Amino acid sequence: MEKNKLKELLIEHKGKFLSRRGLIRREVQDDILKYIKQKEAILITGIRRGGKSSLMRLLCDDIMLGFNVPVSNILYLNFEDDRCVDFTIKDFDPLYETFIEIENPKGRKYFFLDEIQNVKGWEKWINRLYELEDVKVFITGSNAAMLSSEISTALTGRNRQIIIWPFSFYEFLTIRGYSFDKNSFYIREKKAGLKRLFKEYIEFGGFPEVIKISDTTLLEQYFKDIIYRDVITRYSIRNIKEIKELTLFLASNLGTVQSYKNLKELIGVKSLNTVKNYLDALSSVFLFFYIDLFSYSVKQQIYNPSKVYCIDTALSNAISFKFSKNMGHIYENLVYIELKRRNRDVYYWKSRRGREVDFVVKKGLKIEEAIQVSVSLSDKSSKEREMRALMDAKEEIKSYSLIILTEDEEREENIGNMKINIIPLWKWLLLQEKI
Repeated sequence: MEKNKLKELLIEHKGKFLSRRGLIRREVQDDILKYIKQKEAILITGIRRGGKSSLMRLLCDDIMLGFNVPVSNILYLNFEDDRCVDFTIKDFDPLYETFIEIENPKGRKYFFLDEIQNVKGWEKWINRLYELEDVKVFITGSNAAMLSSEISTALTGRNRQIIIWPFSFYEFLTIRGYSFDKNSFYIREKKAGLKRLFKEYIEFGGFPEVIKISDTTLLEQYFKDIIYRDVITRYSIRNIKEIKELTLFLASNLGTVQSYKNLKELIGVKSLNTVKNYLDALSSVFLFFYIDLFSYSVKQQIYNPSKVYCIDTALSNAISFKFSKNMGHIYENLVYIELKRRNRDVYYWKSRRGREVDFVVKKGLKIEEAIQVSVSLSDKSSKEREMRALMDAKEEIKSYSLIILTEDEEREENIGNMKINIIPLWKWLLLQEKI
């Protein structure tokens, strides 16, 4: 790549990067700040449009203000710019030299590199920077391949991996300018406000720009970009109809158990391998997730089908076949994403009696929580079904905590020596946050 073009890109991209203002602080920032003084590269991955570039801008402010770093020590480049299409691994050294020439930085340098996975072999250059230069590198990418064993091996001991999720309910309240604390749960007006905003959160989801302008039509374009740019193009998928049909079916059936065989027959492909490859591709770009049945038998885990969830409930609503919302599955999807945001090891579970628990959370070798999600327990048979499944979890897998998340019911139920906590979902989403 020509030196003048590199110079143009560096000056233009950095100017736009630093001009971004009014961003909402992300909860994950505090975790990342612990690693700023260390030399390891920070790898930030997550769904397209989920806020990765904004997070890098926020981290840049943290670094400049918190560590007195001059702006001349900052490099930013977004490899999704069409002018970077011919950028190869051979251009990294000229890029570095051009940056030194333009900025003349003194001391430690901070590189922010957006969507770097577009450059084959990028990890080798990062590895060399780590070994030979005083540079702290922040990298983003919209593909889980960035966390692949190959790249992890090349950067062993030289990287910290961060997955950024769409906005949590706590972050949604922040962007809406709604101030609250622990006492708000007990003040009628504040509680009503939280419940109203929770309904908005379900409607608009967690994509930052969608929340800012309150416009869910953006989600259809996000979906097209993810499917065409991140899945079809990147994985060279020829049969677009098959992958689109599969995606729409999954979005319409959140929280359901789906086998390869069932999905194969649904989209009419000849091979189970094709289905698996499609599912892997959709997972690699953080669009869908699959959780396994919990069992102490590895064989049983492998041979039981997975349950499917989407990165964002509003996105799944925008693209699904259904004309009416299944609030039970929407709530369940919200709980799954929140558990992943909290970095929990999550499974679903079935008792010997065939009763299903929506989520069990494993910590070490033990089951820490068993969680059922139900919009309402007003129906006697529904309440009994949820309770009995949790009682089985206590008996068979010794779950420490038993929880039912509902729309608005809150109480404790004691059955023999078992205590079941019934909590409104909107409150549970905030209980472990910094309030």
